[in-house]
Amino acid sequence: MDTIASLFSFITTPVSWVIVQFHTVYGAIFGPDTGWAWGLSIVSLVILIRICLIPLFVKQIKATRAMQTLQPEMKKIQERYKNDKQRQSEEMMKLYKETGTNPLSSCLPILAQSPFFFALYHVLNGIANNETIGVINESLLQSAQKAHIFGAPLAAKFTDSAAEVQALDASLTTVRVVTAIMIVLMSASQFFTQRQLMTKNVDTSVKTPFMQQQKMLMYVFPIMFAVFGINFPVGVLVYWLTTNVWTMGQQMYVIRNNPTPGSKAQIAYLERLHKHVTHHGKTRGRGEKAIVKAIVTKGRDRNDAERKFINGLTKAGLVAQADGTVIKGEAQAAVETEDGTSTSAAARRQQPKRQTKAQRQGGPKAAGETTSLSKSDEPEDAKPSGSAQQAAPKPGSGGRSKAQSGQRKGGPQRPKSPSKK
Repeated sequence: MDTIASLFSFITTPVSWVIVQFHTVYGAIFGPDTGWAWGLSIVSLVILIRICLIPLFVKQIKATRAMQTLQPEMKKIQERYKNDKQRQSEEMMKLYKETGTNPLSSCLPILAQSPFFFALYHVLNGIANNETIGVINESLLQSAQKAHIFGAPLAAKFTDSAAEVQALDASLTTVRVVTAIMIVLMSASQFFTQRQLMTKNVDTSVKTPFMQQQKMLMYVFPIMFAVFGINFPVGVLVYWLTTNVWTMGQQMYVIRNNPTPGSKAQIAYLERLHKHVTHHGKTRGRGEKAIVKAIVTKGRDRNDAERKFINGLTKAGLVAQADGTVIKGEAQAAVETEDGTSTSAAARRQQPKRQTKAQRQGGPKAAGETTSLSKSDEPEDAKPSGSAQQAAPKPGSGGRSKAQSGQRKGGPQRPKSPSKK
């Protein structure tokens, strides 16, 4: 770890300078040698770094959404070229290029934060070894060594021996209890962060290998934090616990206000948005307008939650526009069905009843829709002429009609043979 940390020594001076500036402020309030002054300085360093990383976090969200959208296509490529790994890689890169997606974008916040993490570890390790580093001089070094967080020195570790802890004026039991609690909280916060991502912000309509990977990471990351945490100084544990809590809160905000389409979080969000829009009769803020605009743009590609949202607005007499706004419309406006088509409520009420199979095959008589006219009620032009009456066979005479005798339509008529008396 010392070798890896030394690679980031170029940033230890800026990190130590920021810590010292925060320590000057908090030292004037709580005292320069207190754990509050040094602990809050580390917490403030985390907050400052995470604020600077917000643009990368937004890019990470977009990259993760894009990767989730591409999972079905990626799965098809893997199945199509499962015996040709080179062609599979080429098709994957082609897909990324066409869609403008970069898989490494989802790791940008972690990669950008790593130098600060190792620099802080290097600074605290220098304090534990009684070495000045960066802008931390001898007086600040002595002050940091006296600082205790809940009785544990800032530079103490879970794996330190009793002699090393005693040199820092602390108890081995206190150090291990404090570090163990912080490691558990750090691992638990990481697990909860990954769990809420899997249970609330994943499209459940598509089962992809990406979901299995995320589920595996939900258990792997906390174990990694627990294993490496026993070798971290207390100050680094404060840094990493603060980072996890910040990430958890930031993710909760994103899931609540900008959920993944098709996820449980989107269903809950659209229900809240529907109540809000129907109550006020309009969308408010860029976020709401962007969500409504995206739903309207999808058209027939909307999922069930989005279709239910549009139908709910329609029943309330509101119509969503292409720019994300909502205006008042007719209550009998078109309602979108499950297959993406639209029919109005009035039109659906006026549709004729569906006929049975017997009615369709039997015609009007089977449906009972015809009425026979009596001879007296028939119009004159509908009555058969005399020749037609003579040609019609009498009941019981044994005569057959044209269709029954097999005569061709429009062909020459055969002469009738005289009946024998």
